[in-house]
This record gives sequence, structure tokens and C-alpha cells, in this order.
Amino acid sequence: MVEYNGMKSLINAVKGSVGLQNGKLVYGFEGNVSRTLDWGALDDVVMGGVSESTFQIDPNGSENGGPTGVFKGVVSTANNGGFTSARTRNFPLPEDLSAYDGLELRLKGDGRRYKLIIRTSPDWDTVGYTGSFDTIEGQWQSVRLPFSSLRPIFRARTVSDAAPFNPSKIISLQLMFSKFEYDGKLNPTFVEGAFQLPLSSIRSYIKDPITPRFVHVSSAGVTRPDRPGLDLSRQPPAVRLNKELGFILTFKLKGEDLIRESGIPYTIVRPCALTEEPAGADLIFEQGDNITGKISREEVALICVAALESPYGSGKTFEVKSVIPFSEPFTVDPENPPPEKDYNVYFKTLKDGITGKEILEPVS
Repeated sequence: MVEYNGMKSLINAVKGSVGLQNGKLVYGFEGNVSRTLDWGALDDVVMGGVSESTFQIDPNGSENGGPTGVFKGVVSTANNGGFTSARTRNFPLPEDLSAYDGLELRLKGDGRRYKLIIRTSPDWDTVGYTGSFDTIEGQWQSVRLPFSSLRPIFRARTVSDAAPFNPSKIISLQLMFSKFEYDGKLNPTFVEGAFQLPLSSIRSYIKDPITPRFVHVSSAGVTRPDRPGLDLSRQPPAVRLNKELGFILTFKLKGEDLIRESGIPYTIVRPCALTEEPAGADLIFEQGDNITGKISREEVALICVAALESPYGSGKTFEVKSVIPFSEPFTVDPENPPPEKDYNVYFKTLKDGITGKEILEPVS
């Protein structure tokens, strides 16, 4: 049970800090999932202008006929105005998006340039970390704003001595359509009059190529105890004695399933029997949970470290062993050590979705 309950607790503990493959929904509507925020107008009337805007929910306005938010209004340069915006209330708790690389907006463009402003302070009149984005008229599009591209802005001026943007302390969001860019520059797409920007979602994202954030060492054989037609006499002790060992492999497999279902970018390594031999032997990577053999603990550690930096290992489950049979010890000559491996050569051979459970699942 510890292999399952322990994994459940571990995933719950790290899920918020390592990031999800498909990002975290900050605002919006995606299928049956929604997260709403309270938006309020903040227009140039605060400085004497006459522009006005609102943020509403259109129940059938999304690209799929579902609900979407809509930032819309009328902008005017009368009385030295020229901007409209909608700003959220401060979040009850800061949003920690430090595991991600930016925010992605799903929206229907109108050919204008807008701004997204992110604040990390609960104070009202403070620096906003700002990114401008262009839209394509009449098209639904995804716009990515990397956190690294945000500029610290206060009243349309760059704050050169502002603290770096801290994605772990996001307090509020603001959408803006303005005549002004930054530091006296003008928005080249600005026109007075009515505007409308449907916005179905804002979510965080991990930039491509995505590498694993969670590498788990499981065990070869986890799908075999219940496999029909398997000759147990030819299997390792843990497979033969799974019941006597408290169903250890069964719960290891359930723990693996929790990882695969978590949304965290992962690699699951299933080594065959572990030895104290040095790393360096040639390796066999396979999928489907069929192989037996041995492998050095040191080699497994090197594989795990390499997986953390390899997009080819992300989302993969695989077994691994050395080519050296059990009956032969493996040693390394210190004067002539084996060359370092490029584990990407092995990772590139792996396929998505192969776990060995396919054999256990009934054909419908």
C-alpha cells in the first residue's frame, strides 16, 4: 500500500511546484472546467476622459459555442483620454505560477494591440508587469506572453529600478486597450470607437520542448502478476511472490498510474534487478514490461539525471537492463573506462502510451 498511498501524498505535495504539462487554468472556460474572476472597469474617466468598458460573460460566445468572457467598450481621446481596461479584484491568496514560463490567452482578435498587466503587490496604485500582444481580426488564436518578456510599468512609464517579476506572487490581472504603449510611444493599431475582445481562457504554460519534472524509479514486472498465460517459473521472485510480499508490484503499478494521470511531465523508469556493479555496460531499453535481467544502480541514477533534461523521455514508461547476463560479472578497467553514453539515443526509441497494461485490459 505504501507504494500507492505514498505516491498519492507525494504527488499532492509537489503538484503545485513542479507544473502541469498542459498548464494551470487561471481564468476561463474549458469544457466542463471553469474558473471565474471578478473583473471591474478601470477607464480613463479616472483622469477626466470619457472612455468606458466592461467585462461580461457571453454564455454562447466561445469558438465551441460555450461561455466566454468578453472585454468590450468604447474608447475616446476626448478630454486627453485614450484608454480602457478591466482589472480583477486581488486574489484571496497569491497565485504561484513559478513552475511555468508564461501565460497563454485564448481569444478572438479584432486586429488591435492589447496589454495584459500582472501585479504582484496587493496595493492598488503600483507597478504592473506588462506585455503587449497583437491580435488577428476575426480569428480565434492563442497568444503566449513569456514571463521573461514582461516590462515593469507604472502609468505607461518603464520603472528601471523595479524588482524582477516574481511569478510566485501574482495578485491580480488587468486587460487594457490604450492609445499609449510605453515611454511616450503610441499604439500603432489604436483607433477610437467600439472594440470587443472575447477571451475564453488564461492559463499558464511550460515552454517547448517540455522535459520531465518528475522522474520515478519503479520496477520491471509491475504488470506481470495478473498477466494471463504467464509462466511464473521464469519470472523474478517479486513477480512470483507478489501476493506474499503484500502485492508490492500491484501497488507499484497503481502508483505509476497516479503519476501518468497527474498531468505532471514525467518519466517512469522500470529497472530490472539492481546490482552494485559499475555503470558502463551496453543497455537495452524496452517497453511493454517483458524483459528480465540486471542493471547497475549507478547506471539507473545516470538515466534518471539524463531524463530530467530530455524531451524525448517525457511522458514515457520503459524497462531497462544491461546486455550482461546474470552469470557474468561486469567490471570497469579504470585505465580504460567505457565512453559516456548519450541517453537520448535510447530515449528517442521510446513511444507514448506503452506500459504493459495493454495486455491486462479486456478487448471491447
